[in-house]
Amino acid sequence: MTIGGVAFDMKLVIFVTLATVLPMLDYYNHRLTSYKAYDRVIYYFIIPMLVVLLVFHEAPADYGFRWGNWRVGLAWTAVAALGMAIILWFIARTPAMQTYYEARAPKEILRLIYLNGVDLFGWEFIWRGFMLFGLARILGPGPAILIQAIPFAFMHLGKPEIETLSTIFGGIGFGFVAWQSESFVYPWLIHWFIVTFTMLIATGRI
Repeated sequence: MTIGGVAFDMKLVIFVTLATVLPMLDYYNHRLTSYKAYDRVIYYFIIPMLVVLLVFHEAPADYGFRWGNWRVGLAWTAVAALGMAIILWFIARTPAMQTYYEARAPKEILRLIYLNGVDLFGWEFIWRGFMLFGLARILGPGPAILIQAIPFAFMHLGKPEIETLSTIFGGIGFGFVAWQSESFVYPWLIHWFIVTFTMLIATGRI
């Protein structure tokens, strides 16, 4: 599409618009269900997936919705989980992290684990699936990995500073793992572990 002599790639317009508007709706608490985690599945998984199917008429697998190279994915998952466990053992015990998560973490451990998994499923699909693989077709994988990490990092504003500052690097790392494994599943597993482990440490349960 060309407006005023300027050419716009319509897919890129859709990617940028959704990556901006959906987090805003989430931030301003436009509730769709009784649980924030379920809202985020709708915002960050169902809506982008409907765009893939009904607007782009493409296969979900083209956007990382598949097992991909599971050997590579599981190897990265194991390495990342071990490395982050060591770091978080110390970082999650800082006063800022304890204060933040003690006020927000679910009291029941099984519920905490479950809601984190549901919540982060949507998060990982929109950034490491929809955005990453979509932008990679237009801009190439390198720029796509970097760009998808930007809105992801901004979504952490309001969390403890040490966590928020690290998320640009975490987002890039997640994007790299998704691209290498050809799937958003493995960044989801890593992110699920990181958030759950952080909450368990910060709230003194381990």
